[in-house]
Amino acid sequence: MRFGFDNRYASFPGRFYARVRPSEVREPAALAINVALAEELGLDAAALASPEGLAILAGNAVPDDADPMALAYAGHQFGSFVPQLGDGRAILLGDLVDRHGRRRDVQLKGSGPTPFSRGGDGRAALGPVLREYVLSEAMHALGVPTTRALAAVLTGEPVYRDTVLPGAVLTRVASSHLRVGTFQFFAARRDLDALSLLVAHALERHYPDADRREGDALALIDAVMKAQAKLVAKWLALGFVHGVMNTDNTSIAGETLDYGPAAFLDAYEPARVFSSIDQNGRYAFAHQPRIALWNLTRLAETVIELVGDDETKTVATLTERLEGFPAIFEQAYAAELRAKLGLREARDEDLELARDLLGLLAKEHTDYTVFFRRLAHGDAADQLLDVEAFAAWTKRWEARREAEGTTEADARARMLAVNPAFIPRNHRIEEMIAAATAGDLGPFERLHRVLATPFEDQPQDADLATPPGDDQWQYRTFCGT
Repeated sequence: MRFGFDNRYASFPGRFYARVRPSEVREPAALAINVALAEELGLDAAALASPEGLAILAGNAVPDDADPMALAYAGHQFGSFVPQLGDGRAILLGDLVDRHGRRRDVQLKGSGPTPFSRGGDGRAALGPVLREYVLSEAMHALGVPTTRALAAVLTGEPVYRDTVLPGAVLTRVASSHLRVGTFQFFAARRDLDALSLLVAHALERHYPDADRREGDALALIDAVMKAQAKLVAKWLALGFVHGVMNTDNTSIAGETLDYGPAAFLDAYEPARVFSSIDQNGRYAFAHQPRIALWNLTRLAETVIELVGDDETKTVATLTERLEGFPAIFEQAYAAELRAKLGLREARDEDLELARDLLGLLAKEHTDYTVFFRRLAHGDAADQLLDVEAFAAWTKRWEARREAEGTTEADARARMLAVNPAFIPRNHRIEEMIAAATAGDLGPFERLHRVLATPFEDQPQDADLATPPGDDQWQYRTFCGT
């Protein structure tokens, strides 16, 4: 079976990766095949679901044109630098060009140990695999740049964590798996040849139209800054908390990468943390723009010697670029909030107007998604106890809308197109995982179906839009390893 792989990364020197085959599993069984994504990639979904296809998706066989490898990278994990991480439980089969002319990586996650496993088993449990499948596909439907899920298969073998769990393998698709940590790996080794190759490759693959007049390295920094600003602005607009924004999880392509401790806000709380290992709130919801800049600064450090020979001048140039990130982010965030409020034109006061509303939500711990959906429908008044404050804000909002000549009907139509009725509610994800672990895939299939069209009301599935009860609200996530 051939996938049409081209394998650009395999043409790089051997220090960029370790060639390794997936480990075979006992009894592969299909959990889900993403038919629409398969067709987008130019693959035959029926063939993927066949015994031959399942053998590939489980790691028991390798496509004829694949060149399986684990990628090398480093990374700052919660602020501490680890000079070698790498794919410890993921194997890149290769890259291909999809039907739209875009190059995409196809990777198996949970496919066994690699030279970068650091003593781990290289496997994934069913829960984290289904979690990433649902969340990544939901994010795609919500319009957020993200890795995608092509397939999930059971291995027929247990994995051992705090308890014994069924094993599974996720087939993940990405624009690429280049990370800030990829650049850090070679910068830590003063490997300028490798860094030059990476910069050229990243520009060619992700930013072919970048302005290179000041050199490739600065062109890449500028492009990644803009991509990350837009990405994190979308996260905040939807109430998404990545949970582990380490540099090895920061995509050069500006995609959401790694759904380990990821979660969505229920009540609007800027300081909300979900990850069990984020004891100090480093990656709290409202901290994500600041952490994005921190990670971009680490990326800039890796290319100092590529920008110029005068280190003092080069550092000043890069610092000036990075100091522009808050304004780039605020512009992107204002655009997202403006859309949530149904406004067309960009005006200076929009960010203040939106943030004043968010302050009301934070004060009362109002459910973020429900509030904005109700606001779009015109019946959000009962969502806040401070009726007078909300009425005063509403007058400002209406005046702003009228000033640009937008009718109420037009504003509401735009709002309904960007304020989802459904998000992957944390308690629903946990219910889905518990059911699947017990052998019932019904909740997984239902949740995935509903989240495929998150901006439709779908009254028959309205319970999936319900906020958690008191016993479900104190939610924590755990790393898949």
